[in-house]
Amino acid sequence: MKWNDLRDKGIKSIGGAVSGGLDSCTVTHWLNDKGFSVTCYTVDLDQPDEIELVDIKKRMVGCKAVDAVLVSGTKALAEAGLRVVQAQARYEGGYWNTTAIARPITVESILPHLKEAGIPVFFHGCTGRGNDQVRFQLASNMLDPEIEVYAPWRDTDFINEFPGRKEMIEYCNKNNLPLKASSEARYSTDANFLGLTHEAGDLEDVSIPPFFVEPVMGVWPWDAPDVSEFVTIKWDRGIPIEINGIKVGLLDAFKQANKIAGRHGVGIGTHVIENRFVGIKSRGIYESPGIELIGKSYEYLLQFILDRRARNLFESLSRYLSEQIYQGYWFDLGSLSAMKSINNISQYVTGSVTMRLHKGTVLFSEVGEQLSSIPYSLYTDDSSMENLGDYDHSDAEGFLKILGVSAKNYGKKHPRN
Repeated sequence: MKWNDLRDKGIKSIGGAVSGGLDSCTVTHWLNDKGFSVTCYTVDLDQPDEIELVDIKKRMVGCKAVDAVLVSGTKALAEAGLRVVQAQARYEGGYWNTTAIARPITVESILPHLKEAGIPVFFHGCTGRGNDQVRFQLASNMLDPEIEVYAPWRDTDFINEFPGRKEMIEYCNKNNLPLKASSEARYSTDANFLGLTHEAGDLEDVSIPPFFVEPVMGVWPWDAPDVSEFVTIKWDRGIPIEINGIKVGLLDAFKQANKIAGRHGVGIGTHVIENRFVGIKSRGIYESPGIELIGKSYEYLLQFILDRRARNLFESLSRYLSEQIYQGYWFDLGSLSAMKSINNISQYVTGSVTMRLHKGTVLFSEVGEQLSSIPYSLYTDDSSMENLGDYDHSDAEGFLKILGVSAKNYGKKHPRN
């Protein structure tokens, strides 16, 4: 869709998601010049790379937006982040889907405001080569099929005028726009309290080590303290309720975990050469200290609780949901159904686990208040090398004879000579 297609339909007002960066400034002013009344919406996701979100509002008004609205999304993102943890939904290479899950939350937070204001078109500044355009599009289509979605980066008029960052920066400078970005930036960053994504710029050259990236949510592991720190997280029916003996709400749990894990380099600098949904590869450097720490504690408890059949199901659901979230299908029937199955598992995740943090690693230390703190634990002394438990060694004789029948038959038909 091109901008003049909207104009031909008689559309005069348009509203969109903005972060206050280079694309936001350029698109907002450019659409205003095309005759549209532009309203900008910024969702507060407690972005650690933005000191004051009100600065974004001022920036957008300075780019000729008729209004710039701040929308709260922290509660919704915390709840979605918990779902990611419960599903252990990490995409290729360990990426916790922190940006991917934030996109549908952003759309869900903005659309009611568009409807209330009578704005028929939703715009975003996502590149035509990335995943985010899919996430914004699909979330919008599923939540409000009637709303039009306009993407400047898929409009040939916009692309011809702004083939790259250089042209956008020149445009903003020419029009004296309150530009935050600069031509000297070596990479771009997208952030929320679950994590940061670093990409583009010099990071596109894989011959350059990524260590020039300056962490925002913590430190590189080698810059972490030499002394370990022990952290105990208590869970109740799949929800973290205490950190180091202090009760926490869900949002505060992520924030506290970010501070604790970040200072030890946990979840800082995850390097992924990933397969984008559009079919190309990209390089991302990720920061996700809090969700890495909380996620590890959850996984350690799962090891006590799941038998092998439930574990196989969980692994399948986890992989499925990680791809669903990455590809923008958070709101579809498949994701909703898979998450209900995950909920059947997470309701049994109750207990405390203590971990040792040291220079980027999270190691299991002990379970709190002994094993009794995990009421649904299947771990017993049956596997002991001592004379303990109800498992009789001699009972394995018949078990192995049964297994051996098919093994011998296979060996006869497939001799290894």
